[in-house]
Amino acid sequence: MTARAARLASVFHTMEHPSPASARLPTEVSVTGETLLVTVSGPDRPGVTRQLFEALSAHDVVVLDLEQVVVRGQLILGLLVGFPDPGEGDLSDVEATVAGVAGRLDMTATWARGLGDQPREGSRRLLVTVLGAPLRPAAVAAVAGRIAEHGGNIDRIDRIAHYPVTAVEFVVSGPDPDELRSSLAAEAVRQRVDVAVQRAGLDRRAKRLVVMDVDSTLIQGEVIEMLAERAGCLPEVRALTEAAMRGDLDFAASLRARVALLEGLPVAALDAVRAAVTLTAGARTLVRTLKRLGYSVAIVSGGFTAVTDALAAELGLDYAIANELEIVDGRLTGKVVGPVIDRAEKAAALVRFAADSGVPLAQTVAIGDGANDLDMLDAAGLGVAFNAKPVVRAAADAAVNVPYLDAILFLLGIPRDEVDAADAADDQDWPSR
Repeated sequence: MTARAARLASVFHTMEHPSPASARLPTEVSVTGETLLVTVSGPDRPGVTRQLFEALSAHDVVVLDLEQVVVRGQLILGLLVGFPDPGEGDLSDVEATVAGVAGRLDMTATWARGLGDQPREGSRRLLVTVLGAPLRPAAVAAVAGRIAEHGGNIDRIDRIAHYPVTAVEFVVSGPDPDELRSSLAAEAVRQRVDVAVQRAGLDRRAKRLVVMDVDSTLIQGEVIEMLAERAGCLPEVRALTEAAMRGDLDFAASLRARVALLEGLPVAALDAVRAAVTLTAGARTLVRTLKRLGYSVAIVSGGFTAVTDALAAELGLDYAIANELEIVDGRLTGKVVGPVIDRAEKAAALVRFAADSGVPLAQTVAIGDGANDLDMLDAAGLGVAFNAKPVVRAAADAAVNVPYLDAILFLLGIPRDEVDAADAADDQDWPSR
């Protein structure tokens, strides 16, 4: 009896007399003999994959690995096959079959033989996301070079967005994540691209709470400076703001000093500033997409409830906290009501929101630009510096320096075409980005 016949007889016997275990679980098939790696490339058209695998079904091979990509109408398919029982079949026959199919389809086929099934590296796999506007070959070469220097192998590269930035994702096996992140952060500055390094796995796919700073993150500019302009003290307030964002001044003390300069400003100025606030490009798309995917979205601001409450209502946010300005007889008193939302309180708010949402901290994302966001970025599973001060970029897990807030989606592995398709499927005239 041949090996194949013996295996089939065993399968039929199991089907007729299943044990409790075999009734539940399929038989594991492994390949220890010679394997064949096939690469087929050429013009894409409907039915290419079907025709190839229909032809291969004439051989008693098993599929061990498979990847296919289409770039501008050109298909590239990689396939690893082998015989379950060594010596049962001839890989030369498989090669001839593949060559025949490729010839009929006006495609090119190459192959290489190996030994056994060598699964992809799974113990230390990283995702390296590169954002460029534009993305140039030199930047890709530099990123690939750093990965190689740290002993990493690039298993796959996917484009996940072509606008408003070009975003590509490298699946990398091997290197130490902290060492690679540090090296690529320096290279990103030289190449004028943004690079994020994350561990692959379920945590990356399951981040379910996003907490954002507001001023210069969710919205353009600083609300307190807009108020200061109306109060005639913009230079003084701006100097204090910049020092606080760099980390040179204690945030709570600097906020009280800035608010004191607004004493006497009429409430009408607050209304005017609220009406003049402009969302950062991509903010609506970011929030809309996250909500569509079931995320909780929050804002934590060192600014003021007079603005953040309106933003939370407009965007449908789940949580929002900010400082409250004291108002007496229709004018600002120059004081803040209650405790200041400072660096420590921002991090504490993220922890509270995560607990309330039932989301582990490892599955949270924090986005900010100033030194008062550092504790929050550190507490989150993924801390993103958005057009941030140098001290914040250096400390964050990832830095995004393009002026589009929805670029954060690409760090979460959410492709641009899926975002657009979801908007189109809803058949709504969405507000501008």
